[in-house]
Amino acid sequence: MANAFLDHLATFGENDWLDAVETLIPEIHAVDRDAVRIWFRFYPLSLKRWLDAQPDRDEAIRGLALQGKFELKDDIDGSHHFLYGHRFWKGVKCSVTKEIEETKDTEPPLVEMIKRIGMRLAEKKGVERHLTNAIAAVGLATLNQVGLEAFTATDGDVAEPKGLMARSPDAIVEERGKDDSQGIFGFLKTIDKKYSIAFSSSDYSGKFPVVLDQEVTQAASKDRSKDWQSFDERCWDGPIPIECTAASCGTCWVGVIGGAEKLSEVGRRERRQTKVFGYNQPDDAKPVIRLACQTRASGNVTLVIPPWNGVFGKKVYDNLDHIELEPNTTSAKHLRETIDSALSGK
Repeated sequence: MANAFLDHLATFGENDWLDAVETLIPEIHAVDRDAVRIWFRFYPLSLKRWLDAQPDRDEAIRGLALQGKFELKDDIDGSHHFLYGHRFWKGVKCSVTKEIEETKDTEPPLVEMIKRIGMRLAEKKGVERHLTNAIAAVGLATLNQVGLEAFTATDGDVAEPKGLMARSPDAIVEERGKDDSQGIFGFLKTIDKKYSIAFSSSDYSGKFPVVLDQEVTQAASKDRSKDWQSFDERCWDGPIPIECTAASCGTCWVGVIGGAEKLSEVGRRERRQTKVFGYNQPDDAKPVIRLACQTRASGNVTLVIPPWNGVFGKKVYDNLDHIELEPNTTSAKHLRETIDSALSGK
């Protein structure tokens, strides 16, 4: 039965999963609506399947300039640390395995499977289903990518939520929507307003100040509170990984789980380059996936930092035939050459 279930899951492509998430959005609490959208872009199924199909996987990884921890199998219990539903992960694993055991329909719709897992988990935890549907989708997708043996091999234990994440879902959403006070006469300020960017990754978290209309990576580079590179070797200048400042490397991509409306609109260069990198940025003017070096803040924002980056848009999605790249304007020459190589299909 397990093999038949997994074979059925394998019939769904990346767009099927993204469509399923969008169908479920009205039944997901606001605390996890953008977070679950981000998770499915942080761990694209198309990239995983493309790599699995390559005769020389290591060479393929080098050809896509993949850096960091891009394998979901290496972080089964932690990849979803930024979801409120993360606290239910051990229960999710049990609910997913129950779904395998009890499903009688040989080809159930994807949304239906996710809902059943979410319902089973909600009943077990005594919470509303809108708090479990997002993590249920993540659980089923994780099983699909890593396989049953790896999925069941981890203990599913996660740390108790701390700080803001220990509060109620409504309180988290409310807090993420607030801006720092500008003082009694803040309404008179025009150019020196200061806000905060909260960030988290699987290995570190924190907050740094940002001035009105300042680029996010520029603000992050001033944070010297920790040796950020000791947490992530890609963090050369502040807590957000970066190797250039002109959207040429793709290292600084981030997910926006709060305050997306307080960021500048996506410009032509950012839109083009996210396709080059393969990050599947939504078409919104202010989407949940951004290049931090191209993004300016006008209020408090909450970011999640992916543990990897790469240049795989051409090879994996094959949708870049008509994109013209601007001349190199950064010192990251080796990454520009990688992009050019990817675009030429070499």
